[in-house]
Amino acid sequence: MEQLTKGALDRIMNGEDVDEPILQILGHKKLSSSSSGDRYRLLVSDGVMSNSFTMLATQLNNLITNNILSEHSIVQIKRYAISMVNNGGTQRRVMVILNIEVLVPGHEVGKVLGSVNTDSACVRACVRACVRACVRACVQNPGFNNLNDSISNGGGINTTPIIALSPYQNRWIIKARVTNKSTIRTWSNSRGEGKLFSFDLLDESGEIRCTAFRDLCDKFYDRIEIGQVYYISRCQLKPSNKQFNNLKNDYEMTLTNDSEIAPCNEESEAIPTLQFNFSPINSVEIKSKDDLIDVLGIVKSCSDVQVLTARTSGRELKKRDLNIVDENNDMVTVTLWGAQAVDFDGSTNPVVAIKGARIGEFNGGKNLSLVVSSMMQIDPDIPQAHKLRGWFKAVGMTQESRSLSKSIGGGGTMNGPWLTFKEVERERFGHQDKPNIFIVKATVNLVRAENALYKSCPAEGCKKKVIDQSNGMYKCEKCSRDYPNFTYRLLVSSNLVDYSGNQWTTAFNDEGEVMVNATAQELGELKEKDNDAYLERIGAAAFKSYIFKLRLRLETFNDENRLKSTVIAIQPINYKAYTEHLLNKIKDLANIKK
Repeated sequence: MEQLTKGALDRIMNGEDVDEPILQILGHKKLSSSSSGDRYRLLVSDGVMSNSFTMLATQLNNLITNNILSEHSIVQIKRYAISMVNNGGTQRRVMVILNIEVLVPGHEVGKVLGSVNTDSACVRACVRACVRACVRACVQNPGFNNLNDSISNGGGINTTPIIALSPYQNRWIIKARVTNKSTIRTWSNSRGEGKLFSFDLLDESGEIRCTAFRDLCDKFYDRIEIGQVYYISRCQLKPSNKQFNNLKNDYEMTLTNDSEIAPCNEESEAIPTLQFNFSPINSVEIKSKDDLIDVLGIVKSCSDVQVLTARTSGRELKKRDLNIVDENNDMVTVTLWGAQAVDFDGSTNPVVAIKGARIGEFNGGKNLSLVVSSMMQIDPDIPQAHKLRGWFKAVGMTQESRSLSKSIGGGGTMNGPWLTFKEVERERFGHQDKPNIFIVKATVNLVRAENALYKSCPAEGCKKKVIDQSNGMYKCEKCSRDYPNFTYRLLVSSNLVDYSGNQWTTAFNDEGEVMVNATAQELGELKEKDNDAYLERIGAAAFKSYIFKLRLRLETFNDENRLKSTVIAIQPINYKAYTEHLLNKIKDLANIKK
């Protein structure tokens, strides 16, 4: 039988930190007061004394409802937080249990251990009395008239752990660190216009999001700083909207006209900074679309800022794609939007730690994007980040990575020899018994707008051009079916140049979308509405440089042999990797040993 940690409760209630004490559950009570909701108080024993100023965190309520924390159970308190409350004018500590492990089920123990009172009637009476005391303690908070006055007067401030907050009580103060702060966002609809911003808070017990609307947005935005610790009180609590909030809390906070926020200037080392639960990049492959994931990677390359037009609203959108890798040499695309995309500097290959990136799918591959609830830290000062940078400098910078995102390379990886167009011509690439795939850094010189779009079969997997029947139906000869709709696809003919020569080549849909920085559907709709704007959009693809992976194939047409070039992958330029390639070529030409 497990031995209880005798004297632990007395030490805890006198302010001492006891590491993972072993206690016995003597009883529990669901608070009946409407002011506290579905909260449970526990009567626990250390074999010497019992105490019911103990509250179970709401995320552990299932341990009661499933009868896991049964009477007489022996448990180990793996993690707890202490909150100071007022009980009839006396300051008392309440232990909020955040993590608990059952060592021996109650039915196997069957009795009260130690020298505490074993009379069940007495135990029940103690539970009832202490429950009433805890109810009063949770709804009262001395000196709560004005938070800022309490700070100015040097008075002690009693705080409540985030995990203990409930919408059924409002007389609380939390002490928490800001881990993330959004930009100010505006909206306009039939009910009017408005603006908001949100910030995420963290203490030793948990995390929660807080949002400010309209006038309160202006009042508090400049006062909130990421990384700082604040006292916060008089906010409204409501169930969190999990569609936009991935924090591990059933509730979220809204600032009101009565809300108070004051900086905490005392030592706050006990309050943690942003916590990540990193998954390796390759785990993205097995997770579902729209899942949220924490990921750590180093930027191997990134695109320029791209300007898109929202299909529904016509609003201008700005995005930037990052290609990040981890120590497994797996790579995934991460898309940034708006100001975050514009401000990001990938030239130094920063390490990025992302909390709550959303998984997307494209063309059979996976990618990540930052959403409103996501948080990103650049070059975080954590051991995993330092280790990753060391690996990248030693190995990862020059190694070929396995890409999980088909959109990065238009469906292919960058394996093959780096050559110029002159070298390709000299070595007769594409001819019989000669190589036919190579990699080149080239600039788009010209894109032919004519025939760059076609209407294709809407059936999955079929890319055949459909025939307009002029009756609202479109015929696919490959499928032998008529369809009431079609799908736009790209077939982009372009001239690529480098310093040594040029090459006409064809880019199919996925690679073409990267080259013209738009989807085929967007271009199709633009052409239907405004052909001049369509031509301008196609023309804007010129004079941009990429890393291309090309295939040359010798074909016979009208008894004439000619080389046909196809783009099989396209990537933004990783200038550091490209510079390494050039240095290696210089060393080869100069016969310098590497």
